[in-house]
Amino acid sequence: AGAAMVARALWALLAALRAGWCLLPQSGYLHPDEFFQAPEVMAGDILNLKVYYPWEFLSNSPCRTVVFPLMTSGVTYWVIKSLQQLDICSSCINSYTLLVSPRLLFTIFSFILDYSVYQLAPFWGADPWKALVLLAGSYVTLVFYTRTFTNTLEGLLFALLMVLVSSRKSSGRSAEPRSSSLLGVITTAGFFNRPTFLAFALMPLLYWVSLTVDSQKSIKTLINDFLKFILCACFTAFVFITADTFYFTSMTLDNLYSTNKSSLIDVIVQLHDKMVVTPFNFLSYNLNPHNLALHGSHPRVTHFTVNGVMLFGILHILAIGAGFKMLKKYVHQLMLVRWCYHGLPGLLVHSEGGPTLLLFYFVPLAFLSLFSHQEPRFLIPLILPLVLFSASPSRAEKWKLLIVLFNLLGALLFGCLHQGGLIPCLFHLEQLIHSPASSSHLQHYTLLFAHTYMPPRFLLNIKKTDMHVEVIDMAGAGEETLCQTAEQRASNFTCSNCHIFIIIPGTVRATITKCGVSFKNETLIFPHLSMEDPPQIPVLSSGNWRSQLGLYILELNRDH
Repeated sequence: AGAAMVARALWALLAALRAGWCLLPQSGYLHPDEFFQAPEVMAGDILNLKVYYPWEFLSNSPCRTVVFPLMTSGVTYWVIKSLQQLDICSSCINSYTLLVSPRLLFTIFSFILDYSVYQLAPFWGADPWKALVLLAGSYVTLVFYTRTFTNTLEGLLFALLMVLVSSRKSSGRSAEPRSSSLLGVITTAGFFNRPTFLAFALMPLLYWVSLTVDSQKSIKTLINDFLKFILCACFTAFVFITADTFYFTSMTLDNLYSTNKSSLIDVIVQLHDKMVVTPFNFLSYNLNPHNLALHGSHPRVTHFTVNGVMLFGILHILAIGAGFKMLKKYVHQLMLVRWCYHGLPGLLVHSEGGPTLLLFYFVPLAFLSLFSHQEPRFLIPLILPLVLFSASPSRAEKWKLLIVLFNLLGALLFGCLHQGGLIPCLFHLEQLIHSPASSSHLQHYTLLFAHTYMPPRFLLNIKKTDMHVEVIDMAGAGEETLCQTAEQRASNFTCSNCHIFIIIPGTVRATITKCGVSFKNETLIFPHLSMEDPPQIPVLSSGNWRSQLGLYILELNRDH
């Protein structure tokens, strides 16, 4: 009882940390997709801000559904826009609310994971509060599940799927019949969010089929359950296709009609019978190895050997060890010609929770490993079966200290340090651009970003009609290109109220000093760790470490 009370208090503390750190906010920048697959697009559509529309949302071949961005970032932006229009909050729309409001919604949604673990733990033979502490203390939950990733939604839908297929009546009979309808809705919604959801849904659906067939129901009831699943899946698909078609064809209509090159009738003819099915476009793009190579190719074992360890640490390693033991056991049974009695249905339905949870963990991981582009965030939905497996008696008990240190390091690295200066930099620039001095006398700003992740433009809070701010993303441009651009801008000041800022990591600061330009102001934002331009260890041990772990905002001098 005492241990359970401690675990409950620890979970409550970690849950408060999750919400508080979201509001602080977290400065770490994990990946451009956390901004450019929802908040950036919705800020342009709903708040009419000047943004950058990624290729996935271009109307010629859209690869992302608009339904989930509208339901998450779109709703939060509509709320703050309405509050400002009603004069309830005169300055509701600013860089802080633009960043935090969608994240706060995702943070609230993340407690679906906690609910799922609490519901599932007894079913799978795990200690509920140990599992909740493992979940809430993981930096994956604290950092990734509070960000606006489609992978985050994928993980939440996977959790709901597991709850549905694992729920049983008190008599111990099979899952409730009503779950078949919800299974159809969630599976299809997950597929439209990310087609890779099918890899996660496979084992829960096979488990549900096994339970349903094993339940000794009549043939009529079984057919009825499967028909409900199919009909609800089709209806959900229809809703998504209709919403996406309306959104993307409306975008095309605006673009075509605004050119004044086509009459309205011509435009309507071009759009006639155009149906948008975003998952098919997604699969068509990602099944092309050349396209995947543009985003980075990795060895097929990256998820198993690197990404799993990076996200889950010792828990992933323990799961691999248990997986090999389980495989050895069933291969041994096969060799003893007992497979027909202890085959897949027995493994799914009649065995203890451990082996089945390992299948829930490793089967999606194996399917995702078939693709050459492998990023750690693709695996974050697997935290649920992993903590349920690890919270079983005496599995992760002796690794407590290592688990704590690993998650502290992960939270510090990804929640604070990784590209950690870019968001505060955009906050600073937004305040500068909208300062009273800038408002009273029109100023022109050129913001040149080099060797940073893509800057999310919406955090600058610039209306589409405002032409006084120009954002140039030079990505990882070489020294020659960077110097050429800086020198050209410095020598071509066109007005007395023009300001040119170069935003660059401290590790590349020396490069810009060779360019023959001078700066009248410089601001250092700390901390900022660029893994693409990492600091040198000897330099970190010197007195220059703060500069190496910082992001510079340099204002160019006028070239006389």
